[in-house]
Amino acid sequence: MIQLSELLIRFEEVWPSSHAEDWDRVGLSVGSKHLEINKILVAVDLTEEVANEAIRLGANLIITHHPLLLKPIGEVTEEQLKGQLVAKLIRNSIALFSAHTNADVQADGASTLMAKAFGLAEFKPIIETAGGFGHGVIGTLAKPIRLEDFAKVVGNELPRTARKIVFAGRADALIQKVAICSGAGDSFLPQVLASDADVFVTSDLRHHPALDAISNPREKGPLALIDVSHWAAESLWTKRATELLNQIEGVEVFTSEAKTDPWTQEVN
Repeated sequence: MIQLSELLIRFEEVWPSSHAEDWDRVGLSVGSKHLEINKILVAVDLTEEVANEAIRLGANLIITHHPLLLKPIGEVTEEQLKGQLVAKLIRNSIALFSAHTNADVQADGASTLMAKAFGLAEFKPIIETAGGFGHGVIGTLAKPIRLEDFAKVVGNELPRTARKIVFAGRADALIQKVAICSGAGDSFLPQVLASDADVFVTSDLRHHPALDAISNPREKGPLALIDVSHWAAESLWTKRATELLNQIEGVEVFTSEAKTDPWTQEVN
């Protein structure tokens, strides 16, 4: 076992809180620093399923990528969702810690993990940051590949979800430079359009920003888009976080088996 206060020091070394965006809410959000930790569960999101999984495992610390209390709330009653979850954690002596944008900007953030899985090299960030590697990644494939074939590579390397991977652009267009943002990345579209990327792989693309992006008359030629599951992309980070945490003596670390992607059914 190890005291949570000691773990927090280790977490700060790996995911410095100073690297988080100003709007983010990272770090310890539930629990006492004096809690003795022997098992850790790593997940993308905190849901009731994840909380119950931690209880079954006997884990007394959950580390999530997405902060539970990202947006301010005025009450923590058990008549509303977040209050129920916080109460369940407290009753079962489970602490909650989140590493979000401060994990994203590291060299082993989810975007870089995706880039490696898709066979990219020669990485540079989409947006440079004061600390860490930066937001997103632009990398290069060893040789050009048809957009449709690259979309299949993306689909094969990410966990399957009910919501299918979709792409925008000519299926036979050759792509070699790839931009990636593991989360909701449409806010990065101006930087990607200004780059030499042939395709942008990200999640949660909205209709109007996506339509404007593929219609943009840039010198490089049309930007192709590949939209993937937000959960599937960032689940790669949970596996990497588990590997890092397993290096700490005195704790047992588990990667959550819960699929917290909200889309669970597909119409045939």
